[in-house]
Amino acid sequence: MINVNNVRLQFGGRVLFEDVNLKFEEGNCYGIIGANGAGKSTFLKLITKQIEPSSGDIVIDKGKRLSFLVQDQKAWDDYTVLSTVMHGHERLMNIMEEKDALYAKANFTEADGIRAGELENEFMELNGWEAESEAQNLLNELGIGEEFFTVMMRDVDPKIKVKVLLAKALFMNPDILILDEPTNNLDAKTVNWLENFLIDFENMVIVVSHNRYFLNRICTHICDIDFGKIEMFVGNYDFWYETSQLLQRQAKEQNKRAEQRAKELKEFIARFAANASKSKQATSRKKELEKLEFVDMKPSSRKYPYVDFKPNREVGNEILRVDKLTKNGFFEDISFTVNKGDKIAFICKNANVITMLFKILMGEDSADGGTFEWGSTVTTGYLPENNDSYFKDCGTSLVDWLAQYSEDKDQTFLRSWLGRMLFSGEEAKKKANCISGGEKVRCMLARVMLSGANVLIFDEPTNHLDLESITSLNKGMINYKSPILFTSQDHELLQTVANRIIEIDKTKIYDKAITYNNYLGLD
Repeated sequence: MINVNNVRLQFGGRVLFEDVNLKFEEGNCYGIIGANGAGKSTFLKLITKQIEPSSGDIVIDKGKRLSFLVQDQKAWDDYTVLSTVMHGHERLMNIMEEKDALYAKANFTEADGIRAGELENEFMELNGWEAESEAQNLLNELGIGEEFFTVMMRDVDPKIKVKVLLAKALFMNPDILILDEPTNNLDAKTVNWLENFLIDFENMVIVVSHNRYFLNRICTHICDIDFGKIEMFVGNYDFWYETSQLLQRQAKEQNKRAEQRAKELKEFIARFAANASKSKQATSRKKELEKLEFVDMKPSSRKYPYVDFKPNREVGNEILRVDKLTKNGFFEDISFTVNKGDKIAFICKNANVITMLFKILMGEDSADGGTFEWGSTVTTGYLPENNDSYFKDCGTSLVDWLAQYSEDKDQTFLRSWLGRMLFSGEEAKKKANCISGGEKVRCMLARVMLSGANVLIFDEPTNHLDLESITSLNKGMINYKSPILFTSQDHELLQTVANRIIEIDKTKIYDKAITYNNYLGLD
């Protein structure tokens, strides 16, 4: 249905990818993955003809309707919610508008009648009489009631706008559905609904997402952008990851064996080249040396930071006791006790509630009632949702920034820690107040690791991180042998790390030792 033929894309002197040959077929779901800046969203723009390739072409079968999720929330401000959704099928809307204009004419001619008949036939072929009810059903399934249907988009809450734009993309079952980060700003219930919708979707889906659980559930294929190429794998994200790791290990092992054999051959040749009785063997060894094959291991654009939290001391039995804690406007009478081995995911529809709870526990804000008490053996490592205050007015290098949080001020020691977090060489000299959001989070993770804390508090730790950093963080949190209190929108992180769920809605309404999938009723 979509053929990508010898596509090359270059901006100035930088080649994003070249010699790309892919075939996308109906009934499959393709996940596009790659490091930040590799060209994932750019590749979607190529498919949707927003930009043209430097060479090669992308051919889409004629007559196929393509729908592209665009999260520009202001583009539809002058339309009602229902009308916005129906504009997901532009041809249908054009027919309706032309029909209305014809029937509104004071002097309706014979030519107008013929044209109206043509439009009515096409309208019927497109199942136009069912369009409005389908749009309404989609909105209802996304939790948007009929009271919103006639509301202007400019007056709708951003959280609802996201769902409306999603409904617009899904409207009337497009032949090709293109989704760029579709789970952003969606609640867990809506994400689960979308997963099930896409699993049952019979046409083609091409999606970019940082949500590993989402990719695992919906994808039949993974397209990996790396090494200046795009390679397609059959299977979901986990299958791609295990396959790619296996291929890398095999390549390294093959090169290691080849290097060892080359060393042995060179030693033999050097030792016996001048020995007449061994000359034939030496010549044979030279031929074998020339035929040795090494795997060409190009540098990957994908980098995994090293995340490993190790407490300096074991935490005691008394960790944290919270008793009837209250913060006006956020929560009231919250009580819970943290035990050894707890990795608690805090859930709330209003993310600010959990942020305020964590701030109070870390002493950055005060409660209006109730108490909390940390155990005497506890040391905490905190990753806030907003870390701007740690970098504000900080024009020093990253080495000097990290030195603030390290007992060992040795430059080599600090650089090694920054290297773990992908700041190697000149990168470590960057100004701390000029780095990106993802770089800030990696710096904060280095700070937490240096602290040697035996209790971690993480508020949306995956924000701004790419898939590789999220994967490393996920492993670090799984391997950590001490309590964690955290909140996140990342389903995979919640499912694989948390062994206890606490839900808060003004008061604590749920507290159970259970996995996230169990909590959602998915297991």
